[in-house]
Amino acid sequence: MKTADSPKHDTGSLPRLARACTRHRWIVIGAWVVLLVGVNAAAGAVGPDFKTDFTFPESETKQVQELLEANAPDRAGFTAQIVARSEQGFDDPDVRATLEDLLAFVDSQGDITVTSPYDSPQQISPDGTIAFAQLDIADTRSFTELTDIGNEIIDYGTKVNTVDGLQIEYGGDLFAEFVMPESEIYGLIAAVIILILAFGSVLAMGLPIGTALFGLGVASALVTIGSHIISMPDFTTAMVAMIGIGVGIDYALFIVTRYRENLRAGASVEDAIVASMDTSGRAVLFAGITVIIALMGLFLMGLNFVQGVAVASALGVLLVMASSLTLLPALLGWVGRRIDQTTWAALAAVALVVVGAIVGIFAGASAVFIAGLGLAIVLFAASFAIRPLRRFVPHRHEAPREQQGWYRWSRFIQHRPWPSAIAAVVVLVVLAIPLLSIRLGFGDYGNYPQDATVRKAYDLIADGFGPGSNGPLFVTVEGAAATDQAQLGAFVAAIEATPDVAFTVPNPISDSVALVIVYPDSAPQDAETSTLVDALRNEVIPASGLDAKVGGFTAGATDFSAYLGSRMPLLIGVVLALSFLLLMAVFRSILVPLKAVIMNLLSIGAAYGVIVAIFQWGWFSDVIGVAKPGPIDAWIPMFLFAIVFGLSMDYEVFLLSRIKEEYERTKNNSLAVADGLAATARVITAAALIMFCVFFAFVLGDDRSLKLFGFGLAIAVLIDATIVRMLLVPATMELLGDKNWWIPRWLDRILPRIDVEGHHGEFNTTDDDSSGGATISGEPMPVDGAQPADRTQSVR
Repeated sequence: MKTADSPKHDTGSLPRLARACTRHRWIVIGAWVVLLVGVNAAAGAVGPDFKTDFTFPESETKQVQELLEANAPDRAGFTAQIVARSEQGFDDPDVRATLEDLLAFVDSQGDITVTSPYDSPQQISPDGTIAFAQLDIADTRSFTELTDIGNEIIDYGTKVNTVDGLQIEYGGDLFAEFVMPESEIYGLIAAVIILILAFGSVLAMGLPIGTALFGLGVASALVTIGSHIISMPDFTTAMVAMIGIGVGIDYALFIVTRYRENLRAGASVEDAIVASMDTSGRAVLFAGITVIIALMGLFLMGLNFVQGVAVASALGVLLVMASSLTLLPALLGWVGRRIDQTTWAALAAVALVVVGAIVGIFAGASAVFIAGLGLAIVLFAASFAIRPLRRFVPHRHEAPREQQGWYRWSRFIQHRPWPSAIAAVVVLVVLAIPLLSIRLGFGDYGNYPQDATVRKAYDLIADGFGPGSNGPLFVTVEGAAATDQAQLGAFVAAIEATPDVAFTVPNPISDSVALVIVYPDSAPQDAETSTLVDALRNEVIPASGLDAKVGGFTAGATDFSAYLGSRMPLLIGVVLALSFLLLMAVFRSILVPLKAVIMNLLSIGAAYGVIVAIFQWGWFSDVIGVAKPGPIDAWIPMFLFAIVFGLSMDYEVFLLSRIKEEYERTKNNSLAVADGLAATARVITAAALIMFCVFFAFVLGDDRSLKLFGFGLAIAVLIDATIVRMLLVPATMELLGDKNWWIPRWLDRILPRIDVEGHHGEFNTTDDDSSGGATISGEPMPVDGAQPADRTQSVR
């Protein structure tokens, strides 16, 4: 039992929680196991109910959609095409019989309006070799149901097409294959490799990953259950996994790193855990809250499917944060001082699993991974009989902090603060310049791989009718003109005379509504198509005097982009303001939170600029497999801002909280910056590398939008963890000196106090049931050859 006074870390609820979790570790571990199994059993019983509740914001497109829903529901959904190329033309009896058979099968599926090329001659190319059938699908079925229908149509078409020289391809949303990259798998492999290399311990690697997986497992199950309550799109679980695995490993990693540091400073196991939770644990709690605030800021966008993703992602962050603050202390209490002990058998077993996983993923053979896992189990079992396998891997000698590379780097920057700060700002501003020309929109199927049927269909239509035929505009006409052939004909003629219009197809719908389908010359994602939408709305329709509106998905992309662009300043402003206030309360400073907000904006702006240069301008696009330049998908900037800002604040809090802790102890700003950077740089770099690998895995897929999203996240994390965190922060902290920590007295009095530095004091430890540590008082005792933790005889 404890015989000495408890250290000062016992004040506060978080240290008491940590001590309780450590002493009752088996109850805590058991509770998490029961929770994990229970919620996953419940999720398995009810099943998922994911659906994309996508509705256009208030706009002309939405008015067109509502009008069509009331008069022609099939026209109010989305479109697809069945495209054919026939060497013998489309009057050939066998060709016509095959296509009519296929189109009859499509029509029998229900809620699909088929416009056959045999009923609409404009849908046969001038040379008579390419034709397409337009499919208008009512939005009455789930994503899974529509995917199944699309697969059935393709299978039926393959079966009935026995005509030589007849090629049939399938285009549009109904036939597109959407495969979410398993980025969390790549992230886990990267985490194992990076943490082993960085810390040289299997347990120090395994605890952060295991803790994150527990929290993520519970969160994913709760999200599945929650999909019955809140509308969530199909990709929600993948988004939760991507964010959860990243921040979960980060949070646990910071705590484990501080725990090992405290052990080496001479603390008992229990006191090392409590002290870690009272310092790094507080930073984790605050950082998690900041990420949740950034994600919940997405509610300001006013879109249902965005709000569903925001709630699910915030829940994921909350659960991995909870596992880091409760499960991790229990696991650390169980592992104790073995945290730095790794046998050759354990190291070799991990290597076998990693190699098997990498080869299995890229070879597409799960048997390789299973074989690697089996060999790892055999090797580990053999270590109980073969003594050399149980030998410990030698510890790497850790140099005194003043001799470490990151300490010397900080001193290098601090001796040259102006050149360093100016260079960093110039680089960030230059990278952000392309942002000034950003064009929001949506990519089209011309970006898909050339062997995909949707890409082949896109290319065939573009060859036969021009690229604009892949994204028609829907123009509705209401009133008497809808049935007045003269008026409607004159209106159609005016539309066809408009630049960038290829041809039109008028369709009467009811006695009071007509639909004119307009096929542009330009592709759906081209800027010229957006210009055509504006010309029809602002010039052609007003000049006609008719009650007409322009809608459809292609026009909707223009409206949706404009809507999101108008809401982004509100999202950015609210998130920045809340983050500034929180950071001001935490660090009792005006300049520190102001710098943090500005630097995060610079890093995000630089990331935006890079994706504009690559995906919109086409610079180096071939390197990452982007087929052609196009707009930045309208949904990406808002998600990118929320996620990247939250992660940037994570690193900011972890670094600044350690610097503030050192400053409170030494009252020496320069020394505090150097010590704080040296203490956190390795773990921040490791965490950033893990996140980079998780996000960059999206670039390995075929979908342009996912490539854009993943590359933007990866480059933002890379910029933030290098240029900002390791160059700009120490330079500006040195330039401002003690002014970093200035705050007006009146403001200091009214601000709530949020302590993320914890309490500083000396450990008084003794052998007890939980620690088995040696009694120390006064100067920290080096462990495993490590030097004392600092130069002031105080353990942090």
